[in-house]
Amino acid sequence: MHALTLISLGTVFLTTSCNGRFFDNLEERYSESEDVSLWPLPRQFQSSPAAFKLSASRFEIVHAQDSTAGPSCTLLQNAFRRYFEYIFGYLNKQATLPNEVFDSELTQLQVLITSSDPECHGYPNLKTDESYQLEVDELKAVLKAPNVWGALRGLETFSQLVYEDDYGVNNINKTSISDYPRFAHRGILLDTSRHYVPLKVILVNLEVMAMNKFNVFHWHIVDDTSFPYVSRTFPDLSQKGAFHPYTHVYTPSDVKLVIEFARMRGIRVIAEFDTPGHTQSWGKGQTDLLTPCFSGSHPSGTFGPVNPILNSTYDFMTSFFKEIGTVFPDAYIHLGGDEVDFSCWKSNPDVQKFMEQQGFGQDYSKLESFYIQRLLDIVSSTNKGYMVWQEVFDNGVKLKADTQIHVWKTKPEYRDEMARVTASGFHTLLSSPWYLNRISYGQDWQEIYKVDPQRFNGTSEQKKLVIGGEACLWGEFVDATNLTPRLWPRASAVAERLWSDESVKDLGNAYTRLVKHRCRMLRRGIPAEPLYVGHCPHEYSGL
Repeated sequence: MHALTLISLGTVFLTTSCNGRFFDNLEERYSESEDVSLWPLPRQFQSSPAAFKLSASRFEIVHAQDSTAGPSCTLLQNAFRRYFEYIFGYLNKQATLPNEVFDSELTQLQVLITSSDPECHGYPNLKTDESYQLEVDELKAVLKAPNVWGALRGLETFSQLVYEDDYGVNNINKTSISDYPRFAHRGILLDTSRHYVPLKVILVNLEVMAMNKFNVFHWHIVDDTSFPYVSRTFPDLSQKGAFHPYTHVYTPSDVKLVIEFARMRGIRVIAEFDTPGHTQSWGKGQTDLLTPCFSGSHPSGTFGPVNPILNSTYDFMTSFFKEIGTVFPDAYIHLGGDEVDFSCWKSNPDVQKFMEQQGFGQDYSKLESFYIQRLLDIVSSTNKGYMVWQEVFDNGVKLKADTQIHVWKTKPEYRDEMARVTASGFHTLLSSPWYLNRISYGQDWQEIYKVDPQRFNGTSEQKKLVIGGEACLWGEFVDATNLTPRLWPRASAVAERLWSDESVKDLGNAYTRLVKHRCRMLRRGIPAEPLYVGHCPHEYSGL
């Protein structure tokens, strides 16, 4: 055991252990610990072997006396109960602990919010400060954060510091942590169109996202195959476009529940309504929205992308996105804009005539840009910012300065795309190497873990424009039966890459910690798949 270990990523401190060894990085410190395994790794960590016991009957999480957030902050009150259950719930159900008072016992975690606006009733955003400081010492621990969002991250870290001794008693070491994320946007995309994902499964995965310090739920809520979003303005969209109009939809109350459940865990909900492609389900409930395709001089009876030449299209989009802007409180909406098949537009004589009138020639990417530009203006009028897939940038659409470009293609090389986007001054986020619906035999998390969103040829100013990234789980082969184990702990590799310092990249150390983190998720009732052979001490305890 070490007398004292102090590590600061970026500034390296060396300290000597009792046996004369040196530790020159945070990962090496963690490779020495058999009891504690933090995921993702914090920025600074200081620990000593002094350990304190925690008893469910005497330990409490409370607001500090000088905190600007008190008992009326329901977000924190709920978090206190949640993390108390994480720490003690298993023991309460499985064992009766001795009732004696321990000599060295931690009885309290005080949560101190320091800013004049604790943000108890607000929503997290791109500029949210998620930093926190955690001090664990005899008798009490203090978690200090500027606002509730940092406090939520610190509570998760505190819960991960607690470990059981050989007698099943909870312990925590004397610890000092200072932490904040590397990137502001750390997201998970779930596709709820290709297969309907029940509300319960969405909520479970929001819980796991918080365990891994993700802060964005990218809800790809509709697509070609189904339209499960229930619109108050256009109810026929789900009545005719969902797999089932009553059982396979998300009602306004469902959506509200998801947004509030996410908010209580410091997670933004960004909805994606992708157009003009990926819209076959839209056309079932909205007449004349899609482009009629032709076979020769006659209609083929099939339909293509949204019809960009009709005024009625833009009237519909204006009303629809006005509703979306009121339902989803986040400052951004994802508007898609990817994979538009031009063949139907090319077959339609009215579209061809419109192209000629506009002087577009035979360049149908210009017609797509015409539509996207109109749509962007509509969304801007609702005072929302927008995210778009990279094709919108590639096709030269005029974009606002605060547009976020979402890079997803692997060819051409995604690093080159990141360089081009940032060279043009736009914020960007990366998903290309993090399509978790693509699976292979073995530990594919390792390749996921090796990716760095800032590893491209560009200036330091360009790299500052990278706001983070998202792990994407598209739904062609995913539904409620396999979504959670396919996502976790593979997405945890993305979580650490987006939170921890860029120097944290040792695969051996990551494997050791991720195995333990997977066991932690299993203990909390999450069916996360195994990384390799082995077992967890509390295997299947919550399943």
